[in-house]
Amino acid sequence: MKFVIKKQQLLKNIQSVVNAISSRTVIPILTGMKIDVRNNHVVLTGSNSDITIQAHIPQKIGEEEIITSMEEGTIILPVPHFPEIIKKLPEELVEITVDNDLKATIRSGHAVFALNGQSSEEYPQLPPFQSDETFKISINDLKQLTKQTVFAVSTMETRPILTGVNVKLDNKKLEFTATDSHRLALRTINIEDTEIDSMNVVIPGKSLQELSKILDDTDDEINVSLMNNQILFSTENLFFLSRLLNGNYPETSRLIPDHSETTLLVERTELIHTIERAALLANREQNNVIRLDTKEDNIIEVSSQSPEVGYVKEDLHVKSFDGDELKISFSSKYMLDTLKTIDSDEVVINFTGAMRPFIIKTPEDDSILQLILPVRTF
Repeated sequence: MKFVIKKQQLLKNIQSVVNAISSRTVIPILTGMKIDVRNNHVVLTGSNSDITIQAHIPQKIGEEEIITSMEEGTIILPVPHFPEIIKKLPEELVEITVDNDLKATIRSGHAVFALNGQSSEEYPQLPPFQSDETFKISINDLKQLTKQTVFAVSTMETRPILTGVNVKLDNKKLEFTATDSHRLALRTINIEDTEIDSMNVVIPGKSLQELSKILDDTDDEINVSLMNNQILFSTENLFFLSRLLNGNYPETSRLIPDHSETTLLVERTELIHTIERAALLANREQNNVIRLDTKEDNIIEVSSQSPEVGYVKEDLHVKSFDGDELKISFSSKYMLDTLKTIDSDEVVINFTGAMRPFIIKTPEDDSILQLILPVRTF
């Protein structure tokens, strides 16, 4: 096996694939990165028990030649050694050759590295990347759906199904839902290009986070395909395969109140800064709980206290206030997580009482809904 490749292209694709490689895997061969030279491509593969990432580097991108002197072959190279070597190489061109003893020689400028590789025969065979159940979505839309929901998945393995995002497709409406039973995030979008009538799966939150990290910000489309108990996200040169979570996702629609007793319209950035200040003195052993009290003249008071440290309170002018007076306590962390995923300048907060879930939305868009359960304080 042999190829000469531009360093930056190789490094960019290595950094995508290495996210799927873990030193804690029970399959020793998966601690390395698989490299194939075939069909005028260099193909990099990384895998663990949850995700597989495969990057295809073409010989040419447009008129630019990326790879030369290609001789077909395959090898497994150790991680993190291989990525760290490529990162530190001195020149723009990298030559990699592999001999019959699976020793890889990496040359760039005056630097020469020799790495002991492994045969790829024991590397798990990947399923064919083909499916009849496919839809397309813009990458920016997918990243936005992930950003506005995945933060609400559970980090506790006691209910594994809640560590994932429930993804539904029905009547060309795609819906992402996440909850850890204390908060809920829901976002919908319309999908036109789909071969799937309906879909209801749960994707691990960690998988969606990793996928979002390696995708560029672009309006280009990505294919989403169901394959047995896996889901595949694919572009022209990137394949991201994730397992799905087994089990029934809880019915979350019943958590969403159908009316409100108190409604606030608030400038989002001002509310974030006010809550951040209140959280400084919130009791960290009690989930950083803060309190919100409505007052006259479109004023709300945001406060917190910690018996050992002190207290803080701050008045904030809201744009509008309708309905009953309210005193409510909630986790400042949950509220900040929610507000920081919303792009609107203003948010609408609908309350249905001091001990009922409340909803955060934007004035102009019903496709995003965030729900938080209040905290009982005495």
